[in-house]
Amino acid sequence: MAGREKADTERCLECHGGSGEGQGFSVGTDGKFAKLGGQYPEYIIKQIQDFRSGRRKHEFMKMMATGISDADLADIAAYFATLPQMPVAAHAGPAPQHTTAQQLYVQGDPARRLPACASCHGESGKGTAGIGPVIGGQGQRYLAQQLHDWRDGSRNNSAGGVMNQLAAPLSDDEIEALARYVSEM
Repeated sequence: MAGREKADTERCLECHGGSGEGQGFSVGTDGKFAKLGGQYPEYIIKQIQDFRSGRRKHEFMKMMATGISDADLADIAAYFATLPQMPVAAHAGPAPQHTTAQQLYVQGDPARRLPACASCHGESGKGTAGIGPVIGGQGQRYLAQQLHDWRDGSRNNSAGGVMNQLAAPLSDDEIEALARYVSEM
């Protein structure tokens, strides 16, 4: 309860929603803000610390992160972690290149030395504590933007730059297909 109250006081809920579903979006739809429901608290804390330090760039989030104490951050992260994991986004029509995305996610691409996304994010996108965050059900637009940012280097706060290395060889079509595939998990 303390985390919910602090998330409201610190204005986290305005963008990320009271259920961690993302502001202005009904359950199961796509949006541009990260869905935080069911996310590992350690991952949320790391991202806020990275926004504070400037390691992850987003001026609004830096401003918001700077105003949150470490104790409040721990409570807020714990609150979001207790919520149901991200609901699957609703999409109209068949997913383009679904097979390619599934193959990349589950098997990787040995020819390009790309490991499977599932090796860190789990087979159903529910993450692996301490290794990879929950991404299954995350918004398609948000996922695509993050993959583009990893690829072009405008986001570079993964351990050892691993996400930059993994996103670098992905084409625009592969990024869009992966984003859609993962958002539907």
